[in-house]
Amino acid sequence: MLQFVLELKARNEALFYFSAICFALAVLFYLLGIFSQTQVAGVNAWIKPFKFAVSIGIYCSTMAWYCFYLPSFNILLFNRANIALFTFELLYITIQASRGQESHFNTTTAFYRILFACMAVAAIAITCYTAYAGIKFCQSDLPNLAPHYLWAIRLSIFIFIIFSFEGLAMGGRQTHTIGTQPQHTFLPIFKWNMKEGDLRVAHFIGMHALQVIPLLSFYLLKATRAVFTLSGVYLVVATAVLIQALQAKPFIKTKQIQNEIDR
Repeated sequence: MLQFVLELKARNEALFYFSAICFALAVLFYLLGIFSQTQVAGVNAWIKPFKFAVSIGIYCSTMAWYCFYLPSFNILLFNRANIALFTFELLYITIQASRGQESHFNTTTAFYRILFACMAVAAIAITCYTAYAGIKFCQSDLPNLAPHYLWAIRLSIFIFIIFSFEGLAMGGRQTHTIGTQPQHTFLPIFKWNMKEGDLRVAHFIGMHALQVIPLLSFYLLKATRAVFTLSGVYLVVATAVLIQALQAKPFIKTKQIQNEIDR
C-alpha cells in the first residue's frame, strides 16, 4: 500500500494531494455525521458530502494513475480542470449540508437553480474530459502496457462515460428515485432507496468500472479475451440494475420491507 501511495505521488503530485484532501474531508464529514442530527430528505445531512469526498478522491487517484501512461496529454490542464470543478461541487454540497438544505435538485430559488445547473455543467465537463483521455488511450501507442491491461483501461473508461451521463437522467427528472412507495428507508452507508427504484445504484456500479475492471485485469485476468468478457458482463449487470430502477424496483429489499409493501 505504501509503495502504491508513493508511486501515485510521483506520477501526479497535484492530484495526489487533492485526493488526500478529499479523503481527509471524508473523515471529517463522517465524524460530523455522527454528532449531527440534521437531516436532508430523511438522511443525515453529512452523508452526501462524505460520499462525494470519497468518490472524488478515488476518481482523481485513478485518473492520476492512468493518465501517467499517456505520452501526449496535457496533464497540467487536466489537473487544474478537475481540481477546480470538483472543488466547486464539493464546496457547494458541503455548504448546503451545513445549512440542512439540498444541493442536488434544489430549484427553490433562481440562485439555487443556477448553482444546480453549474454542478451539472461541471459534471458534464469532467465526464467529457475523461472521454477525451479514453480517446487518447485508443489512439496512443503504449508498448509498455500489457494489451489486456490497456484494454481494461479503455473499456472501463467507456463504461464510466455511459453511466456518468446517466446522471443527466436524474437531473432531468429532478430526483434519483422512481416509484410511489413511501421513502426514507435506505441501505446503510450508500443510502440507496430500499422501497423504490433508485437510479444512483447503476450510476455507482457503472462509474466504478473505472477501478474494478483494470484492477481485476492487472492482478487476476491477465488475458485480453477475459477482459472483454468481464467488461461485457459488467456492462450487462449495470444496465440490468438501471432497468430494475426504471421499473420502480429497489436494488435491495429486505423481507420486512417486502411484507410492508405486500400489505
